Amino acid sequence: MRTQGLAMDAATGLLLLNRGMHFRRLSVITSLAAVSMLALTGCASFTDALQNESSQKFDSTTQLVAEWDKTAPWLPADATEIQTKETTHGDPAVLLSTSASELDPSQCVEMERQSAATFTEDWSPSSFVDTIFACGDWAVIPTEEGWYGWTPNHPDERAASLAAASK
Repeated sequence: MRTQGLAMDAATGLLLLNRGMHFRRLSVITSLAAVSMLALTGCASFTDALQNESSQKFDSTTQLVAEWDKTAPWLPADATEIQTKETTHGDPAVLLSTSASELDPSQCVEMERQSAATFTEDWSPSSFVDTIFACGDWAVIPTEEGWYGWTPNHPDERAASLAAASK
């Protein structure tokens, strides 16, 4: 009789264990499906939040200055179609803009590149070029329609920019 009771307890335990594993497996599958759905729907803000990154678009330099928590003093006043990508906890950041204006020579000096952008987006050009414009904390390169910059730049790039600004 005792053996039969132990067999019943073991069978009941296995049944309950199997139900618990099934429930946990179902919960994991449901969670993964929800995350996949959000990622596949192009929810950039969800992806950015997971990666501690932020992407923004601005129509003009005026809007960028008013709404962005970083500064890009090198950005020409006529810049439009501005895109940014940055970490949510400070540097690094990249910025792409459309502009017909030249950079301000009192802020920017052309020199050999010593840094590269941290982010690579489908809209960003390669930062692996021979020369850049050092503009304070930013390294900036020309694009077909404007300017692309990244921060932080190399300390020597920043020093060259500050030296040019003090002349």
